[in-house]
Amino acid sequence: MIFHSRDPFYKSVPGAVAAGTAVSFCLSLPSPCVRYAELVVRFDGEQEQAVALHCEGVYWKGEYCFDRAGLYFYYFRYRNHGSDFLYVLTRGQRGMAVESDKAPCWQQTVYDPDYETPRRYLDGVMYQVFPDRFFASGKPKVNVPTDRYLHQDISEPVAFAPTESDPAGNVLNNDYYGGDLAGITQKLGYLKELGVRCIYLNPIFEAHSNHRYNTANYLKIDPLLGNEQDFEALCREAKKLGMGVILDGVFSHTGSDSIYFNREGRYKGGAWADENSPYRDWYTFGENRSYRSWWGFETLPEVNETSSFLQFICGEGGVLQHWLRKGAAGVRLDVADELPDEFLDAVRARLKAENRENYLLGEVWEDATNKEAYGIRRRYLLGKQLDAVMNYPFRDAILRYACSADAAYLCETVELILEHYPPQAMRVLMNHLGTHDTVRLLTALGGEAQGSHDRQWQSQQSLSKEQYRLAVQRLKTAVILQYTLPGIPCIYYGDEAGMQGYADPFNRGCYPWGDEDAEILQFYRAMGKIKIYNSCLDGGDYRTVFCKGSRFSYLRESQNGALYVCLDPNGAADSIPLPDGWKTAETLLRDQSTQGQCRYLIIRKGA
Repeated sequence: MIFHSRDPFYKSVPGAVAAGTAVSFCLSLPSPCVRYAELVVRFDGEQEQAVALHCEGVYWKGEYCFDRAGLYFYYFRYRNHGSDFLYVLTRGQRGMAVESDKAPCWQQTVYDPDYETPRRYLDGVMYQVFPDRFFASGKPKVNVPTDRYLHQDISEPVAFAPTESDPAGNVLNNDYYGGDLAGITQKLGYLKELGVRCIYLNPIFEAHSNHRYNTANYLKIDPLLGNEQDFEALCREAKKLGMGVILDGVFSHTGSDSIYFNREGRYKGGAWADENSPYRDWYTFGENRSYRSWWGFETLPEVNETSSFLQFICGEGGVLQHWLRKGAAGVRLDVADELPDEFLDAVRARLKAENRENYLLGEVWEDATNKEAYGIRRRYLLGKQLDAVMNYPFRDAILRYACSADAAYLCETVELILEHYPPQAMRVLMNHLGTHDTVRLLTALGGEAQGSHDRQWQSQQSLSKEQYRLAVQRLKTAVILQYTLPGIPCIYYGDEAGMQGYADPFNRGCYPWGDEDAEILQFYRAMGKIKIYNSCLDGGDYRTVFCKGSRFSYLRESQNGALYVCLDPNGAADSIPLPDGWKTAETLLRDQSTQGQCRYLIIRKGA
């Protein structure tokens, strides 16, 4: 092995570093013909710099100081006697010698030395609530627009086809089940039993669809959900139980049916009809009242975030300050990769000015450290913007492992994210296995792939008994990974109860109160206790111990204790070797399969 970027013998700091950190590098080049070796470093978008390495026997060593926050890329060159330079470039964890200069470089993430992420409410489980579908308090609804359809029973199927009321053939998303903020407050005890410390709410502001991603008024609670006092009560009662509430910030667009745009004429004024509207500069208009819209959806006019909109959201007395002072503990930013840096900087500044412990989470589906959007390298996790992102790379790798037992892919995905992400961000990543944007967890683990099947087909699907049994088996493997890998596990409401469903709107059914799958619910509660009562899962070190075929194991360690997690979807987790000193460790969780197979094992030393 010539070089291993994740081994401190070869690289003194294996992962991301703070600006100003000097890192030592070591190459193993045992050939006596090697005459020269160098480290080649390039700051993102700039020219390369070469640093000569000095020889110490078979090792070539050198040091480089990463002095600026941003991305660096590096590789090595060495020369044998009488031959041209060869490149030593990355392939997975290790390096390989190649003659092409087209192979990818290693990435070095360098973050601001002052980068801090909050701890408040982020040492347990996160729980995502789609408010209309969680629980209805029974509290009377007032001032509800008459163009909404309210289901009479939660067992009624969600609407998924065009209705006669829309001659254009659009799905209006105007059917509701009556879930509200007071209903969430009533179920806080239930969430506490799951180990929940952070509640993430899908949009709650006035909007004229059940998903509420088409905001009509950022300063008003949707009347079906309650009022401002109900929100304050939820935050207050949650805080008493050690929980915080974070809001969904939809700032890349508004609704066309809003007080700001008002194309539909529900309100007075509005930018669409009034060129003198105070909201006019929020939008980009063309000829004949045409306008730029989000992904071509005319009901979602796109916002110019650096217009007066920025001050409206982030300024003194603005939207963020208003809701943070009403009790919110943070914000999740919808489509964060479509928000400009200036706006993200302003959002962070406002949140942290109100309370350094406010949490700023962004929706980013890829590796957030090297993401490019609209031709610009983004700087989400360098210290001046997001605290964390939604961890889609982990989700994809976990589901793949649970279904196909591909331990190598899982291991590489986990270690690559750990290598690229600052540790401050790793600790508070949102580790989800399902959201309002994805197929339900059980369906993803046991059902036929959605593929190109239409909504009619999706509406008729449910797992067979055998599919369900297999999905539950796979779910346990997936949830163990979700809860014990670095980050914060996030439950999408109802996954813990055994809900099924393909994509929107079938992944947004009503929570089945009184009809939960007791086996799954008990498993989530057990994992919640493991998460809460083992401090090594709150920012503790991670180390892969064993990865071969379908078998995978790793350690989570801190000063106060350690967990050893062994997994094998094929049923041989108990055959994975134990590290030295672990044979007498306490067993926290073990597969009790009646077939004599062991798919998971968690043991503990210390607390």
